Amino acid sequence: MAQDWRRLTFVHWAVDPAVVAPLLPPRTSPDVLDGVTYVGLIPFEMRRAGFGRGPAIPYLGDFAETNVRLYSVDSEGRHGVVFRSLESSRLLVALGARLAFATPYTWARMRVESQANSLEYTSQRRWPGPRRVGGRMRIRLGAEIPEPSPVEDFVTARFGLHTRWLGRTLWIPNHHEPWPLRRAELEHLDDGLVAAAGLAGVAAREPDSVLHSAGVRTVFGTPVLVRA
Repeated sequence: MAQDWRRLTFVHWAVDPAVVAPLLPPRTSPDVLDGVTYVGLIPFEMRRAGFGRGPAIPYLGDFAETNVRLYSVDSEGRHGVVFRSLESSRLLVALGARLAFATPYTWARMRVESQANSLEYTSQRRWPGPRRVGGRMRIRLGAEIPEPSPVEDFVTARFGLHTRWLGRTLWIPNHHEPWPLRRAELEHLDDGLVAAAGLAGVAAREPDSVLHSAGVRTVFGTPVLVRA
């Protein structure tokens, strides 16, 4: 698949790797930087999603999304993300992804609004439960980042994902240009998605990193079986 990811905000909290280890697929473990790993809350807009080299899918290829994700490394040293939940404003996208790829997509009422140097994201889950979980995030854009720090690189430069499908752990590569990043100030966060993803209490404290990107075009490659 190929798709544009636009108007992304990356909000991250540092956590003990032991907290997330039970939530990862078999044959993967928490990816660690300086003794910690991270929990991410990332709202954005999906644009021009399509299969292979074909055209974008009309209507269904454009939607708002919010994901809660963790960071993983497998037994063969491949780094990736693990999605704990993915909110989508398209019901058919959520249904199709859950049935075909076993990814934890949900259907939600979502909105992304921008004004001057600020953005606001809102989300409220419709199906499946817990219904109405979601929240509101407002950020103010800051300076561009010419050279990401080790933490900023760790939470954004992820060129693959780990997932569980038909009883097997897969690594799915993706390819894109380096993120055009800028710092951001979190002005408001009222979130229930992180707790609903099995990480109660994490989003109740101040995040350790808040970043924004105008976005990139990304292409997913062929899944690879993770072996013991």
